[in-house]
Amino acid sequence: MEICDPRNNITMCPLCDRACSYWKLRSACGTARASHLFDNPATVFFSIFMALWAVLFMEHWKRRQMRLNYVWDLTNFGEEEEDHNRAEYEFRVMQKTMRQEHSTPKDEKVKLTCTDRLPAYVTTVVMMCFMIAVTFTIVFGVILYRISIKAALHISAFPAAGYNVRATVKTTAAIINLIVIIIMDEVYAAVARWLSTMEVPKTDKSYEERLIFKTFILKFCNAFTPIVYLAFFRGRLVGRPGNYLYVVGSYRMEECAHAGCLMELCIQLCITMLGKQLIQNNLFEVGIPKLKKLFRKRKTVLEEEVNKTLQRHEKDHMLGPFIGLSPEYMEMIIQFGMVTLFVASFPLAPLFALLNNIIEIRLDAKKFVMELRRPIAGQAKDIGIWYNLLRGLSKVAVIVNAFVIAFTSDFIPRMVYQYMYSLDGTMHGFINHTLSYFQVSDFQPGTDPLQPMHLGYKVDICRYKDYREPPSSSTPYELSKEFWAILAARLAFVVVFQNVVMLMSDFVDWLIPDIPKDISLQIHKEKILMVELFMKEEQGKRLAARDNLNQDNYPSPSSSPSQPRSRPATHAVVWESKEEEANAAPVYEP
Repeated sequence: MEICDPRNNITMCPLCDRACSYWKLRSACGTARASHLFDNPATVFFSIFMALWAVLFMEHWKRRQMRLNYVWDLTNFGEEEEDHNRAEYEFRVMQKTMRQEHSTPKDEKVKLTCTDRLPAYVTTVVMMCFMIAVTFTIVFGVILYRISIKAALHISAFPAAGYNVRATVKTTAAIINLIVIIIMDEVYAAVARWLSTMEVPKTDKSYEERLIFKTFILKFCNAFTPIVYLAFFRGRLVGRPGNYLYVVGSYRMEECAHAGCLMELCIQLCITMLGKQLIQNNLFEVGIPKLKKLFRKRKTVLEEEVNKTLQRHEKDHMLGPFIGLSPEYMEMIIQFGMVTLFVASFPLAPLFALLNNIIEIRLDAKKFVMELRRPIAGQAKDIGIWYNLLRGLSKVAVIVNAFVIAFTSDFIPRMVYQYMYSLDGTMHGFINHTLSYFQVSDFQPGTDPLQPMHLGYKVDICRYKDYREPPSSSTPYELSKEFWAILAARLAFVVVFQNVVMLMSDFVDWLIPDIPKDISLQIHKEKILMVELFMKEEQGKRLAARDNLNQDNYPSPSSSPSQPRSRPATHAVVWESKEEEANAAPVYEP
């Protein structure tokens, strides 16, 4: 209300050098209203709820996983049963054996060691760092695009170009980020596959885990680096009027809108999430297999006549090959990160994820049935490394949301003002409290506006969002005590929020058993039945052995003639088992 009130004649400092002029704070009214939808006290409680939801989701999945284990009879399925040596590993071992044929003893088993894989490990580390550096470079390029386009639109002589410059720049930059993310995802997947193959893992499971981990790291950085920049770095490396921070010559680092960077973060998340789901997850998954299928059908007339005589299984073999479930899992992992990590800035993310998954279930069903070959079934106790990635994301989400609320939103500054600086305990005067003063005569040469009379009057003092001392102070433009008080409150909030939510999450984790009660009771009953069956079998074996022994010691009269009995000098005693030692009677030989 204070921003939109026309009676507040607050003149703000220019948003760029030379081309931009002074502007009225009330022109940011629309952005402030939109930001207030997400930046309000309910955001804190929603973040806590989502953190607990993530824990409940993991607990529910563990219980569901255990139930599937029991239903599919995989409770005793060992890891050694699903580990098989890869052909590439056996080939490398054979090559090493041939090289060391004379120096290695015949009894010693040859295997690949860390020394053999050292060049591959070094290459992996270098390539991973290079790919992450490429991601940062792309993000920096988009930053330069935003800065240059903003200045160009301000300079442009077309009236339409200067209308709502911020919204235009934010939207186009988010779309560019989305296109780059989709393209680089394919590049990163190929690089991760190449690096994992180069390391020559021993088993298929080890290869899959290494491939998944590398792909996740690269795709996670690719998707979340622009978001992390908007959330935690944009607007904090700007400087102040008269002493701005410049990059690549004369490019001034971009600022957040007066209502904060939360709205821009929301736009970036919205476009990235919806774009990845609609284009990458749905359109590509269905469109590319269908195009490949149509391409395979473009054959000669003779081949078409032959196809009419093919049987069903022969036609199914002409479908696309099944490439595994890793891409499907990766989509869900990235989506889980979008839903949990920055939910404080984009509360609609869970709703969009739900709608997307309802659609994708049907699209995937059609793809697996109509476009791809039937996959070869395999046994596994769980989802493997994917569960660890999900659990790690749920833990990191608590920390990230704590920092988003503390540093990206205005929640903490509002609370500090209301309880420390407000005269009547209300939020009246908060906007004026967040704005510092700057004397326009202190502009650096060549950075003052070209049109200083743009508002129709001469400006001597302009305002900018920061907590700094006024020009009349003994330490002009230095950080004020309010800045340090708010910083301390932000750090305290991060510590308290993180520990409280973590404690609640651990309590929920402890409260909910990993194994459902009915499954636990059924497994216990089956163990008791197995023990009873085993005891009956052992008892039957002992009785059979005793009967055979009695027949040997006391032969029947019909089977052998009677012999005169004589008492033996020693008596042989047969003990059946240690358990029956106390009750067993000695059996005397005749």
